Amino acid sequence: MKTEHAPTIQRTDYAPLAWTVRRIDLHFALDPQATVVTSRLACARNPEAAPGPLLLDGEALETLSLTIGGLDPAPGAVRRGETRIEIDVEGDEVELEIVTRINPQANTTLSGLYRSRGGYFTQCEAEGFRRITWFPDRPDVMARFSVTLEGDKAVCPVLLSNGNLVEEGDLPDGRHYARWEDPFPKPSYLFALVAADLVALERRELTASGREVLLQVWVERGNLDRCEHAMESLVHAMRWDEETFGLELDLDRFMIVAVSDFNMGAMENKGLNIFNAKYVLAKPDTATDVDYEHIESVVAHEYFHNWTGNRVTCRDWFQLTLKEGLTVFRDQQFSADMLARAAGAEGDSARAVKRIDDVRVLRAAQFPEDAGPMAHPIRPERYQEINNFYTATVYEKGAEVIRMLHTLLGPEGFRNGMDLYFSYHDGQAVTCDDFVEAMSEANGRDLDQFMRWYAQAGTPRVAARGGWDAADGSYTLTLTQHTPPTPGQTEKLPLVIPVAVGLIGPDGADLPLQLEGEAAPGATTRVLELNAESRQWRFVGLSAEPVPSLLRGFSAPVILELEEDDARLAFRMANDSDAFNRWDAAQRYAERVLLELGAAAAEGRALGVPVAFVEAFARLLRDDRLDPAFRAQALALPGEGYLLERMQPADPAALRTAQIYLGAELGRVLAADWLALTEGLVEPGEYRYHPADAGRRALINLALRYLCAARVPAGTGLARRRFESASNMTDRFGALAALVHGALPEAEGALAAFYERYRDDALVLDKWFALQAGAWRRDAGATPVLERVRALLGDPGFSLSNPNKVYALLGSFFRANPGEFHLADGSGYAFWADQVIALDAANPQVAARMARALENWRRFTPVLREAVRPQLERVRAAEGLSPDVGEIVAKALEA
Repeated sequence: MKTEHAPTIQRTDYAPLAWTVRRIDLHFALDPQATVVTSRLACARNPEAAPGPLLLDGEALETLSLTIGGLDPAPGAVRRGETRIEIDVEGDEVELEIVTRINPQANTTLSGLYRSRGGYFTQCEAEGFRRITWFPDRPDVMARFSVTLEGDKAVCPVLLSNGNLVEEGDLPDGRHYARWEDPFPKPSYLFALVAADLVALERRELTASGREVLLQVWVERGNLDRCEHAMESLVHAMRWDEETFGLELDLDRFMIVAVSDFNMGAMENKGLNIFNAKYVLAKPDTATDVDYEHIESVVAHEYFHNWTGNRVTCRDWFQLTLKEGLTVFRDQQFSADMLARAAGAEGDSARAVKRIDDVRVLRAAQFPEDAGPMAHPIRPERYQEINNFYTATVYEKGAEVIRMLHTLLGPEGFRNGMDLYFSYHDGQAVTCDDFVEAMSEANGRDLDQFMRWYAQAGTPRVAARGGWDAADGSYTLTLTQHTPPTPGQTEKLPLVIPVAVGLIGPDGADLPLQLEGEAAPGATTRVLELNAESRQWRFVGLSAEPVPSLLRGFSAPVILELEEDDARLAFRMANDSDAFNRWDAAQRYAERVLLELGAAAAEGRALGVPVAFVEAFARLLRDDRLDPAFRAQALALPGEGYLLERMQPADPAALRTAQIYLGAELGRVLAADWLALTEGLVEPGEYRYHPADAGRRALINLALRYLCAARVPAGTGLARRRFESASNMTDRFGALAALVHGALPEAEGALAAFYERYRDDALVLDKWFALQAGAWRRDAGATPVLERVRALLGDPGFSLSNPNKVYALLGSFFRANPGEFHLADGSGYAFWADQVIALDAANPQVAARMARALENWRRFTPVLREAVRPQLERVRAAEGLSPDVGEIVAKALEA
């Protein structure tokens, strides 16, 4: 059976509804299989819309009754469809009462109201509220919510919703109730409900204006000792938003709730943020430094949404980057500031490490998206299933677009624009245009051309060419931009691209920059605006030919095309004052070596590592003046996914051979340096999450990875001892990963010991699943990773109904282990199809995330392409395929 495409929704088709909702009173009689929801809607005719019926959305609802103004509807006044109700109403105001019955226990989609570990939880973004009751479920319908929850006191002693608690009490038969009111109007996607057996870590804080607020982090019993870091992160986020943007918490209380079953990372529901437990729970024995970093970032992200997303929200889902791109930028700035403050004198290096992390994610996830069949602008023009547009493009590239505005306008200009934006639009549902117009007005700057970033898909290429004139001591830089065609967009217009530039002298020092026509040299880094297809800049007053350092700090989300020989890359690796570009030079050099090794492996030629590369690599390794966190980034090889995008055609097996070979060679040749490094980076006392300590641990774990890859006896012994004696998860898991990826004999015993220690800790066990699914098999006779993943599906700790488990095991295999997933016999693809079809029947959102692993299949070798197509066809033909998965596989096949 061929699944039909879902209808395509166009941005240009937007029109306000004829009726809106001013207030909604909800009553929940909670029951695992038969929750009764009574909804009273105060509706008003929308004076800004064309006349029409009142429209309500619903999905998977059993409607028990519907009355209008307390009366049954007149014959023909109500037209009911499967997912929509149309009601003809006279006058300008009307009150509806709708009673529905839903089954939270059976709701495996985890959208709407569902059960998790005995509790009740909600997830309403993007269109989950319609699974709770009939409502105009759009972000431009903003109503005041009053919510009464009634449930079994023994099962769910804690009853939470948005806003402020105004009443609670006991009821007959062991039940109790709580009533909550949100003083601010909000769209239905921000509604939240929690009813469960939870305990809270509480703290009272004063806001900048002196108002006392209650902060709560709610977790399951037994986890209270794992949420202190989340609370600290929340307090830091509050203070940062007050100091940086003058934005203060506007409610009497702010709540975070951790839930075990959740499709996404977290959700910014007004005053009641619901989190995937992995982004709340942490203590040294169970969480790595990276986990601590992610918790701080996600807690801040959701808190920042209180203003950039909640107080000012999206008019429609096409404007999703209005809140997500802006808020990702804000959480990135926050994390960089927190790291810099903690690092003290090393603050600049800490900021650079954070920037490198952000760009790694962008290049690994968003660049491939821009080059594939799902490519779309940060503000899409059309969609079939909105859940598929919670993408790296909307989030990460969206954040880069905001960052460019910050670069072009400066910190003060950007803050002025934010202030104006809130003064104009507080309490409204608006568009990306409204945001950029506020920036434009506040700074007296025309940003019309900049808006093309919102409309054009694809990753721009910026080609750079330099010309040195020794006679007059000038250097001419020519920059040319080009964006390749993407689906539905063959013609691209020039963008505004800020390019941060420096020039390095022969002695390795930055040169003051003086453009032709300027009276005197200025700063050593200048931001040039490339706003045409091609532009030239002439720098004067130079005594020797400089080495250009372009796109410093990654000032724009582009691919830089710059001809640099090995010697120049090595020079920048050693001398570039911009830490990001120093890292990038190392990545470019390693990329060049790896792609050549990959080509040799594909053609059956002998492999060899250039001596010059090893020497440049060694200089970075031995430079103990550099911050350990930066060295850990600079000495790590480029990501496999990013490299496959650069390989023509993409050959995962050949690239994996190249990566294993290069890692082993760097471990073998530089073994003495790696061992000396591990001895020199002594940790100061007990574990603490601090950038300096985290940097040392990261560098030691990287050293173990190289030593185990080369099977250096002293290194493998060190990894084994570190695993056995570790006092924290970062050390323990880092050593285990080195043993596993090195395919060492000790790995199996270490995996078994890790399992025994953490078998009852679901979040830690996810690391165990992910490590095995991402393992690099190397020895003949070893169990293929695919077979190991198949076996782990039956492990008692795994569940296909829990998103975290799926992402850990299947996501790690499909999306993070191309060398083992893309098997020439197609067995990995057949396994992928089986799992996507099975997941889709229960949770289409999770299935769609797994389906995207093959969206760029046409980039691979002919043998792999021939193996992929029939599996894509099999998924597309599956009975009852969801629109979520159907859109992805159809676009992949039609590209």
